[in-house]
Amino acid sequence: MQINVSGKQVDLSDSLRTRVASSLDVIAAKYFDHAMEANVTFGRARSFFTCDINVHAGRGLTLRGEGEAGDANAAFDDAAEHIATRLRRYRKRVNEHHRALAHRERAQTARAYVLRAEPDGETSTEAGQDAGPSSQTFATVIAETQTEISHLSVGDAVMRMDLADQPALMFRNSITGELNVVYRRSDGNIGWIDPGQT
Repeated sequence: MQINVSGKQVDLSDSLRTRVASSLDVIAAKYFDHAMEANVTFGRARSFFTCDINVHAGRGLTLRGEGEAGDANAAFDDAAEHIATRLRRYRKRVNEHHRALAHRERAQTARAYVLRAEPDGETSTEAGQDAGPSSQTFATVIAETQTEISHLSVGDAVMRMDLADQPALMFRNSITGELNVVYRRSDGNIGWIDPGQT
């Protein structure tokens, strides 16, 4: 597995880099035949260290963990424990899912955009036009990535959303073939949007 360890305004020792690599190799070996890539980013916020781990464990399967502590080693342990906890919760399904990837339909590719939030009261208009009731508001794209819309059951979609620590996930329902969305509600429950159901 390729492991990239970086720091934002933090100097990282060789011993920390070695510890991160060996710990992630152990986690990957326990749950996957092979994992492709892991990105570990350390940062500093006020008086504590932060650690963000993103593991790409296979086509479309991403795991994410975050940690905070008084030192970088403890922050990494916290983030790695978040990943391990999620993997333990879904261990059987992750292993079955990983083995079944070769037999699944090819995921649909799509573009994901990050739009800059407009401050309250401000609007953007097309150049050369006066702002008025008929003017349109345009969001500014600040990031663009390629993503996949996989064929999944609702349960697998919820699992992937939880593993990647995402607030929402779009997928193609493996039963109906329709685009569906699962999302984490403000009350902590999971919401499911299925336009195929009437």
